[in-house]
Amino acid sequence: MFYAFNGYRPVVHPSSFVHPQAAITGNVIIGKKCYIGPGAALRGDWGQIILEDGCNVQENCTIHMFPGVTVLLKEGAHIGHGAIIHGATIGRNCLVGMNAVIMDNVELGDESIVGALSFVKEGAVFAPRSLVLGNPAKLVKTVSDEMINWKTEGTRLYQQLPKEMKKNWKKCKPARKVSRKKLQQPKTYLNKNLSINA
Repeated sequence: MFYAFNGYRPVVHPSSFVHPQAAITGNVIIGKKCYIGPGAALRGDWGQIILEDGCNVQENCTIHMFPGVTVLLKEGAHIGHGAIIHGATIGRNCLVGMNAVIMDNVELGDESIVGALSFVKEGAVFAPRSLVLGNPAKLVKTVSDEMINWKTEGTRLYQQLPKEMKKNWKKCKPARKVSRKKLQQPKTYLNKNLSINA
């Protein structure tokens, strides 16, 4: 759902997909090939939110800020399920893990990864390719080429998803039994041996 606020209407590129159960309010700009999942709340009421091209904000994420602040997600930023971004700048091709919290005035350098459930305290600044974990979150090592390739491939799936959703997604009533011809094994793209733990 989209809501105008104080004269600002959200702007969404037509190649992006915003789930109807997401709430996009006010001064929000969403670029090309972005995916916004159900339950996500992007509140551009006190400031501005900018999503550059190819970002995804997954289910039940919150993006907000204190008055007068701009939240910026640079190209290809990947915000995992349930994460909170409050008044921060997320660099190009970064991954913020599930249920992580990124506080005000944080600057996350390009191609960085924040682990799931991490808490990044106010004002923290991380260089590009930082692997950040914990509560409070700390730099634990540099993101390797293998890690960033894994991240980039996962984000590419989300960049393709808006087109697939527009083509194949529709409301329906549930079936009453499983159809054998519909059963299939999901394809995997992740290297199961890859670990981003320190």
